[in-house]
Amino acid sequence: MLQMALMLFAAHALADYPLQGDWLSKAKNHKLSLVPGETIWPMALAGHAAIHALLMLLVTGSVIIAFAELVCHTVIDYAKCDGRLTYNQDQLLHVACKAVWLVLIVSGLV
Repeated sequence: MLQMALMLFAAHALADYPLQGDWLSKAKNHKLSLVPGETIWPMALAGHAAIHALLMLLVTGSVIIAFAELVCHTVIDYAKCDGRLTYNQDQLLHVACKAVWLVLIVSGLV
C-alpha cells in the first residue's frame, strides 16, 4: 500500500511540474490568450489532464481510475484557473483524489 501511495503521489508531481511546464500551465487557462484569435485552452487543459490520466493508468492498471483522474483533474484545474481555488487548494484536492484512488485500490473496488 505504501509503495502504491508513493507511486500515485510521484506520478502527480511528475505530471503537474516537469511534464506541464510554463507554456501548458498558461495555455490551459481559459482566462489567458496565448495565441491571438485562437481558443487553445480546451485542448491544453484536456491534454494536461490526459497526461495525469495516463500516469494513473500506468501506475494502477485501472481504466476507471484513469477516467476519474481525467475528469477530476480537469474540473479542479478549471476551477483554479477561474479563480475559485487557490494554488494550495488545487494541490490539496489533487492529493485528496490520489487518497481516494488508493482507498479504492486497497479495498478492491477497482
